[in-house]
Amino acid sequence: MSAPSHDSTARAILYAFLANLGIAIAKSWAAWLTGSGSMLAEAIHSYADSGNQVLLYLGLRQSTRAPNAEHPLGYGKLNYFWSFIVAMLLFTLGGLFSVYEGIHKLMQPEPLTMAWVALLVLGVAIVLETFSLLGCLREVRHIRGERPFRDWLRHTRNSALVVVLGEDVAALVGLVLAFAFVSLAALTGNTVFDAVGSICIGIVLLTISVFLVVRVQSLLVGRSADPQIQQSIAETIRRYPDIEEVFNTITMQFGPDTMLAAKIRLKSGLDIDRAVALINGLEEELKAHIPELRWCFIEPDTAD
Repeated sequence: MSAPSHDSTARAILYAFLANLGIAIAKSWAAWLTGSGSMLAEAIHSYADSGNQVLLYLGLRQSTRAPNAEHPLGYGKLNYFWSFIVAMLLFTLGGLFSVYEGIHKLMQPEPLTMAWVALLVLGVAIVLETFSLLGCLREVRHIRGERPFRDWLRHTRNSALVVVLGEDVAALVGLVLAFAFVSLAALTGNTVFDAVGSICIGIVLLTISVFLVVRVQSLLVGRSADPQIQQSIAETIRRYPDIEEVFNTITMQFGPDTMLAAKIRLKSGLDIDRAVALINGLEEELKAHIPELRWCFIEPDTAD
């Protein structure tokens, strides 16, 4: 992860943490006053999100640790590990608890009191969460540049930023649902709406968490570099006339860092000193053009 990407991700995590912690405290107060199941589910969700931001930041910091003898390719994948843990926590503490709370309220309904307090807190939370989401999207735009958003979301290897984005979207959708169902419960006097709202919030959280788990799981297993990086590698190699053929290239993403291994055919007749100088120059140019490229192994050969 280049320095700008690292800074953007850290800022997005900070926005989400501050918003979620403030919202969680306000929701807890409102849930205690009103007895709202939707509000309690939202409070638990916000506390979980606050803790999740701490874990994401921990993974971000640990992923930049220098390689050593035990971990020669660094600690980059710790970013994916903590992102995976956060996605699972969103599934359990957020989604499953919300569904459970909704079902519990359906079976043992409780009266909803002082609904205006819940609606006031939810309204403020929607505003704060909107600012958090806009801050995250601003950092995403800073990283992706002119790249279409859907293309970036599909191919990015920045798991922490994807998780923050998913959490912000889930939180905002959940708040809107909670506001709608608490309003219905207050207007009709039927607390079933409040319970159904909690279940709907849980379904939203479960859906987004499954998406995040699938995305991060592929990175944990091992995934090639972003297609834009692969394209940049190919274009750089093609600029060398003494390279007649590229047999294959393998890239691997390790959190913020990328590894490249390539097998090439050099033009016949090159002496060893010139071949070594060419390969060294190619590696230096690749690393200069691609800040994420930390390891580069170029193998000259006559056949694949």
